[in-house]
Amino acid sequence: MSLDKDQVQQIATLARLKLSDDEYAESVEKLSRIVDFVDQLSQADTSGVVPMAHPLNVAQRLRPDVVT
Repeated sequence: MSLDKDQVQQIATLARLKLSDDEYAESVEKLSRIVDFVDQLSQADTSGVVPMAHPLNVAQRLRPDVVT
């Protein structure tokens, strides 16, 4: 799936970015490559992968909840 200039203009408007015409052409190409990569990742078979919250088996050290 590739994006077109209108879609990039809408994204820029939502992100409150002001882009020149040259920047739009470059952004269309870069964002299209990102969307294509995400699409490629979504096609990976993850049926045998167990969901996890964090890749490392560590716990976060928290300070005591004391009024100071």
